[in-house]
Parts: sequence; C-alpha cells; structure tokens
Amino acid sequence: MKTYKKQTHTMRQLIFFLLLAITVLPIQAKNDVTLVAEAPDVVVSGDQFRLTFTVNTQKGKDFLAPSISGFDVLMGPSRSQQSSTQIINGKVSSSSAITYTYILMAGKEGTYTIPAASIEVDGKKIFSNALTIKVLPPDQSAGNQQSGQGQSNSSRGQIAGGKISDKDLFITATAAKTTVYEQEAILLTYKVYTLVNLRQLYGKMPDLKGFHTQEIELPQQKTFSLEHYNGRNYNTTIWSQYVLFPQQTGKLEIPSITFEGIVAQQTISDDPFDAFFNGGGYIEVKKKIVTPKVTINVKPLPAKPDNFSGGVGEFTLSSSINAKEVKTNDAVTIKLTIKGAGNMKLINTPEVKFPEDFEIYDPKVTNNFDVSRAGLSGTQTIEYLAIPRHAGDFTIPQVEFTYFDLKSQAYKTLKTEEYHLKVAKGKGNADQVIADFTNKENVKVLGQDVRFIKLGDTELLPKGKVFFGTTGYWLGYIIPFIIFVVLVIFFRKQAAENANIAKVKTKKANKVATKRMKLAGKLLAENKKNEFYDEVLKALWGYISDKLSIPVSQLSKDNIEAELMRYGVSDEVTKTFIDALNECEFARYAPGNENEAMDKVYAASVEAISKMENSIKH
Repeated sequence: MKTYKKQTHTMRQLIFFLLLAITVLPIQAKNDVTLVAEAPDVVVSGDQFRLTFTVNTQKGKDFLAPSISGFDVLMGPSRSQQSSTQIINGKVSSSSAITYTYILMAGKEGTYTIPAASIEVDGKKIFSNALTIKVLPPDQSAGNQQSGQGQSNSSRGQIAGGKISDKDLFITATAAKTTVYEQEAILLTYKVYTLVNLRQLYGKMPDLKGFHTQEIELPQQKTFSLEHYNGRNYNTTIWSQYVLFPQQTGKLEIPSITFEGIVAQQTISDDPFDAFFNGGGYIEVKKKIVTPKVTINVKPLPAKPDNFSGGVGEFTLSSSINAKEVKTNDAVTIKLTIKGAGNMKLINTPEVKFPEDFEIYDPKVTNNFDVSRAGLSGTQTIEYLAIPRHAGDFTIPQVEFTYFDLKSQAYKTLKTEEYHLKVAKGKGNADQVIADFTNKENVKVLGQDVRFIKLGDTELLPKGKVFFGTTGYWLGYIIPFIIFVVLVIFFRKQAAENANIAKVKTKKANKVATKRMKLAGKLLAENKKNEFYDEVLKALWGYISDKLSIPVSQLSKDNIEAELMRYGVSDEVTKTFIDALNECEFARYAPGNENEAMDKVYAASVEAISKMENSIKH
C-alpha cells in the first residue's frame, strides 16, 4: 500500500513538472536578448529630446552608458521596467523590458555619434546600436523666439486668417543633372517644404515633351523630416520623383506645375476652458503652390556607328544555346541577356544571324526592369528560335551590341561567343514540316497534305437553260446599286458631322465618360485605389473638356466655372461638378476608411456628370 502511494506521489510530481515545463517553455522561448538605442535622427539646436536604451529582459544589470558628446545631459539615466503576459489559444507568451532614459539638449550645429551602450545579461555583455544625430542651427526667422522646441517651431500651426506666404509653403523641382547627353537618365524630384500645418496636397504632372518618363513608386503615406533651408527649419518630404530620358537635343524645359494645398489654421475659442483643454478648433484654407521651371541642356551623342543599338548607360551582354548537336527539324534556342542601367526600354534588340536554310521565328523578349533613384536598371532577355531543315555543320556568328558608355563618354561594343552547330539527319523530311505559330517551340509533321474529296450528288442546270435575263439576274444588279447609293448618302452625312471635331467630341462626351465610370466601378469592386481615382479623374476632366471644347491642358477649376456660367449652367450644378473634382483629389491621399471614401467619390462623380449632361445643351 505504501509502495502504491509512493508511486502515485511520484507520478503526480512528474505530471506537475511536465505541466510546468509546458507552461514555462513558451515563455522562455523568446527572441535573443537585445539592447536597442532610440533617439530622433534630426534635432534643432536648443531642442530637448529623449535618448532611450531598452533591453528586452528584466535580468539585465550593470548598465554602462556611452560617452555623450555634443549634447547637454539634463536628466538621466532614469530606469523603468515593463512586463506583460498573454494567453492566446492556450499558448502563453510573455514580454518584459527595462528602459534607461536620458533627457538631452542639442548644442552646436553638426552631426554627432552616440556610441553603443552595454548591459550584462546572464553573465554575457550585450551592446546596443550606435546612433547618428544631426543638429540643425536655430530657425533665423525674424519673429521666431526660440523656446527650446525648434522642431515644433518648424511645424507650427497658424492662427486663422494669417497669411501663408511663399516662404511658409513651397515645392522645389530639382534635376540631378542639368547638362546631359541625349538618352541619358535624369532624376527629377519634387520636394515639399512647409512651416505650416499642411493637411493635403494634390497636383497633376505636366506633359514632359521631349522626354521619355518613368515614375518612381513612392509610399502614398508621406513622412516628413526636418531640414534647414535658407535659414529656416522646414518639415520636408519628397512628393514625387521621375526618371527622364531626353529624346532630342538642345534646351528642353520642364514646365512649372500648380499644386493646391489644404492648410489647417487654428481658431481662437471665446471659451477660455475650451481653448485651454481642447486647444480650440481648426479651419482649412486652400493655398496654390507653383513649382519653378527647370531647363535641361541636352548634348547630342558623338557620331554614331552603324551598329549602334541606341543604348546609353552601362551594360553587359551574355549568351547561351540549348544544344550544339541537334537533328533536323529540332528547335535551336539562343538566349541573349542584356544587363545594366540606362535607357533599357529604348534599346534596339540585337539580331542573331542564323544560316540561310534555317527557319527563323520572331524573338521572344522578356523585360525585368526596376525604376529607382539610380535610374532604370535590370535585365532584358531575348530568346531566338530557329529550326534547321538540312543536316550539316553550321556556324552562328557572334552577336554585337554597341552602346554609348557614360563613364568613358565613348562607344563600346560587346560581343557574344561564336557557336558551331552540328545538325544530324532527323526523322521525316524538310518539306513535310511546318511550325505551330502559337507556340514556336513545338513542331508538327503533316500526316498528309491532300484534302479529302467530298462525295455526294450534285445538281446541275438542264442543258440550254441560262441565268442571263432572269429576275434574279437583274436583281443582282439593282440591289447592290441601291445599297451603294444608301451608303454614299450615309457616309457623306457622317463625314460632314465628323468634320466638326469639337461637335463630335461634345456629342460623345457622355458616352466616353460613362464608359470610364463603368471601368471605375469595376476598379472600385476590385478595391484598386490608385487606378480607381485615376479613372474617375480622367472621366471628369475628359467629360468637361469635351463638353466645353477646351483641351484638358488648358482647363482649370476657375475657367470651368467661367465657361459653365457662359453656357447658362446653374451655380448649383457647377458647384456639384467642382465638388466632385475636389472630393476625388482630396480622398486619394486622405486618411480614413478607403472603401467608404471610394464609394462616396464614385456616387458624387456619377451625379455630377448626370446633372451636367442635363444642363449643357448644344
């Protein structure tokens, strides 16, 4: 009996330790212990800011702070600890941390490095990351009173009614190079500088005549950072960037763009308690911003060799062949790969010269390009397929690729290797083989080349009976003549109407807009936000352009209102249309529920087009 109790007690202990291990192991199975240092990347001289060191365990001891130079230590280090435990679906997870905090004040302008700190955990010394902090000089605006909060000064809120000057909010247009060769890549950057509370911004990219343009994909959610510019500390962000390839020589101009910004200005409440606790309210004010023009001087390329591919940049060329020994009617594939950076989309495809009795097919071109601030780079793969029809030894000569190298400012010629191909006699003969053009890698052999002769009774006219002079004979002349006359009248009428292009566009404006809105509805259902807003804006601008017979490039909201007034359109309908344009442009970058915003924009746009169609009568 005692033995049984002892075994039961031992079993209970075993189960207890097993459950304890199951419970504790997930808690202990944490990530490696780390010590992370955090602080702002950019501060202003006189700013106070936090420097923190966080270790993700509570077992840390002997924290050793780094030497902090260039900053005044106002407080620290203060130690705080946090811990939490979660149980989700029976799984236990735990986290704990200790944070050491310093309050620092930025000193002189410059760039400073805060070395790594260290802490001991379970007898092992852990080191943090080092930090680099840039200190900007104080804002030199006339009315700026430094309060030790330079960053807040640079993003201050304006009092309602205050004037927003061109120095408070502006956008720069900068080209990385202003003197380039034809087809040389140029990085064009539009950067926002603001001292005010900028809520929204929108504008259309101009038609860059003389350039091939590639837009660099940037995050929709813009992040601002501090920058000292012309004596002021601005919040800045890169709004858009493009890689341009000039297509002609001489002086090319990048025209200015007009942006429209929405700035929040603070209202002063009459209620002192509301002003103290809630900070008062805000009103939104529109501000037009015009970017400067940029002039690019494009130099012609030196005298071009006959085999010039059109490539400008830096490239490499490689090749491969699927087999050097084949049989007749087998496919031979040669693959060329062009890799590098430059005007990749504009180069001419190099040509492989196969022997004359090879059956050759159009090359298959595969592009894998990446657009970045460094330009357009990637690979272009060209696959050539040919079929030898006769046996023998053949030579496929080298392929040459000549491009203009920007570093050496000279033409360079790249060459592939020469291929020697042995073709043995295969099955069938050359005259019985055809290519399947839907898949050029497949070859079909005809089993027979004579069509089956159709059998059956054939009815013939009795001897002496003729078709000439019968009713059917005369109808064969009269009916085509009548159809011809009707078609001539119809097409003359159509030609007369089409001669007035503006009238044709006006008549078809609603049809074109409806077609675009249907496509927008499809994009809405697929939740493709950017494509949806692009299509709605095209529908609205295109519709009003056709209706008013004014090119889109010459349209603005101001002259739309003036023209609609001239056509006798009511203020209410005009406001509905302008509001639809604004709502579409605002919603694209506004935070909040995207689906709800897209539904609202779609409904407003359909209503605006419908009301306008009923108001403008030509």
